[in-house]
Amino acid sequence: MERYARFARDEAPGRSELYAEWAAGVAADSDAAAILARVPATSRQPPLVFAVSRMLGAPERSYPAWAQWVAAHADELVAEASRRRLQTNEPQRCAALLPVLAGVEGPVALLEIGASAGLCLYPDRYSYRYRDRGSGRVVSLDPHDGPAPVVLECDFAGTPPLHMPHVVWRAGIDVAPLDAAAVDDRRFLTSLVWPGEQGRVDRIRAALDIAAADPPRLVAADATEPAALAALAADAPGDATLVVTTPGVLPHIPRAGRDRLIAAVRAMGAVWISIDPPGLHDAWRPPVDSATWGGFVLGRDGAPLAAVDPLGAFVEWRAGGTDAAG
Repeated sequence: MERYARFARDEAPGRSELYAEWAAGVAADSDAAAILARVPATSRQPPLVFAVSRMLGAPERSYPAWAQWVAAHADELVAEASRRRLQTNEPQRCAALLPVLAGVEGPVALLEIGASAGLCLYPDRYSYRYRDRGSGRVVSLDPHDGPAPVVLECDFAGTPPLHMPHVVWRAGIDVAPLDAAAVDDRRFLTSLVWPGEQGRVDRIRAALDIAAADPPRLVAADATEPAALAALAADAPGDATLVVTTPGVLPHIPRAGRDRLIAAVRAMGAVWISIDPPGLHDAWRPPVDSATWGGFVLGRDGAPLAAVDPLGAFVEWRAGGTDAAG
């Protein structure tokens, strides 16, 4: 399986040595490859298959032990992986979204595309610790009622506006939304964290608790169909600024659907905040040079504002005239 060989060679090293070992093992194991070939190609990505196996009880040990488990639970693994999709719901992305949200006037009606369980719909419920890469100065932000159980740490450069947004309505659209209070969905989301990534499981669990205590409205629909998106947006309160976010979801949508989605968001007149690879689409104005742009691009209405880590670990602000005093 070339997909697994490439994952073992190019993607997993430095992030999860266990996943690198498992992927290399699958690539060289015709029996395991035959089992995984029964999973539809859209659900056969190594991170998804490995996460589902761990969710079902596969041992986090060497490849032979994992392969033995796969052989013994082949039907169960194929069935569960076939109905799942990659839905990494990382609340840390809110640390990248917040500088743009801080510049939105008035109360915010927040609508996320590809919301999964909605963990990126609570930027006002998390605490933030932004560290200036140059001076080491830390800007601390907390919800109005005090520090939150979710604390997002993020390095920054430049002068991003760092202020808490005022969110009065939150909703999401996803082909298969997850329930933050459901045991199986919680286990699936935490299983999507790669072995070796410290702190992410605890952060996601704490964010799931916040979402479960005050659930957002989540609609099961295809956001690339303009009517479904427009129907949800129509329920936003009229006295709030509608903000549509696409934090890392567009790379997972085929180009035709992606183009329809971008056109639909622009036609709605909403503020559009995106986190995308620089060469993903032609919506950037001015155009983004992929060769010189470090990281993903954080943008508002197609205007590139910052280079960011795709999961929100750093923000390199490139727009001018803002205040990062907090």
